[in-house]
Order: sequence, then structure tokens, then C-alpha cells
Amino acid sequence: MNIDIATLFPEMLENYLSQSIVGRARDKGIFTVKCHNIRDYTLDKHRRVDDTPYSERQGMLMQCEPVYNCFTAVTEGRKPHVIYMSPQGRTLTQQRAKELSQLDDIFILCGHYEGVDDRVIEEIVDEEISIGDYVLTGGELPALVLVDCIVRMLDGTLSQADCYEDESHYNGLLEYPQYTRPEVWHGKHVPEILLSGHHANIQKWRHEQALVTTARKRPDLLEKLELSASDLAIIHKNIGD
Repeated sequence: MNIDIATLFPEMLENYLSQSIVGRARDKGIFTVKCHNIRDYTLDKHRRVDDTPYSERQGMLMQCEPVYNCFTAVTEGRKPHVIYMSPQGRTLTQQRAKELSQLDDIFILCGHYEGVDDRVIEEIVDEEISIGDYVLTGGELPALVLVDCIVRMLDGTLSQADCYEDESHYNGLLEYPQYTRPEVWHGKHVPEILLSGHHANIQKWRHEQALVTTARKRPDLLEKLELSASDLAIIHKNIGD
């Protein structure tokens, strides 16, 4: 997979993209990512990329031409899937990240100030994505969230697929509780089933706990699932109606 990110702050992104799991996947060539400074594509001698909006609204708006110049120079005739990180976009989900992880070429546009002139969005953007119903000062943090979410599902990033397939949201449920050593901490014991070595029983326990955890913390997620009678019985037994 190839990822290009158009931003005003490439150094901010590079620092994160060179670290930890994402950085190791990048070093192994599992994906490539390049951060492009939009200021490098403006014709303004002061490297300005913004101007005041045609309205009484305060703030500055990123101009079409630097963004478009960056896009055309970087893609060089390619047609990647273009994503604009925007609070107006549809909220990022694990399912959408899974779908995006199947693509070969993604271009991410990070807005700033009051956003980007809508005309260039219409010209090049395929979809807008938000990471939540709130507003940040720029699209850089959301872009990192998106890249991290996608890259960890690429073959070879994690040691094996079940490292992410058992996680919250992947199959619609929240993840079951996890424990590590010591076996007893502050008088609290690791559940005996996890010490039994009985794989089938452990898997059954994990599924039951995922149902209960989801019902307690995010019952809205259950409305989207087709639950079996046994699933409903487990929830009723532990949570009630």
C-alpha cells in the first residue's frame, strides 16, 4: 500500500510514522508513506497557502491552487483514493478502515485554519472522514489515527491476524477483559478459566465476556448485530433486560 499525506506540518506526522508498530511496518516495506508540505506548491513568495473567506466569518481558509498543485505533482497521473480529514465527514469505523486497507493507493488531505476552499474538495476528494463529532485545529492528528487504524491490518504489520481480529469493534463487539501476571493483584484473581489451558472453554468465555462488556458499555452496538438466542440469554443473565 502507498499513502501520501498533504499537510502543512510534515515533521509532526513523520515523527509518529517512524515510531513503534507503524514505524517498523514502514521499515519492512509493508507500506510506504510520504508527507508533502503544501507550502512547497504555492506560487506566493511568502509561501502563503491561505486567505480570508468570502464572508464575514473570521479566520483563514486554505486556497485551492496550492492543494491542487500538491495533489497533481504527487500523484503524477495516478488516481489514488483521496480522503479529506474533516469534521463534516462520516465517522471512521473499524469496518471502513478494513475496507480502506484493501486499497493500493491513498492520498490524505489535512485541512487547517477554517478548512479548505470547497472547490478543490469537489475537484479531487473521493470521501471525507471524521474521527469524531468534535473539531481540532487541523487534520494531522485525524490523519495519523486513520493511517494507524489501516496499517495495523496490513499483512505482516502484526504477528498474526488474530492480534486485531479479536479487538474491539472488529466483529461488532467490544473486546473481552484481558489479564497478565501476577495471577493475584491487590486481592483480585485472574479468572480461573484463563489458567485452565482449555482452548474451547476459553474461547467460549471470551465470547460471553465480549457480549457482556458490550452490553454494559456500548449497548447501542448490539442493535446492529444479529444475536442468537444463546447470546441474548447470556446478556439477560448478566445484565438483565
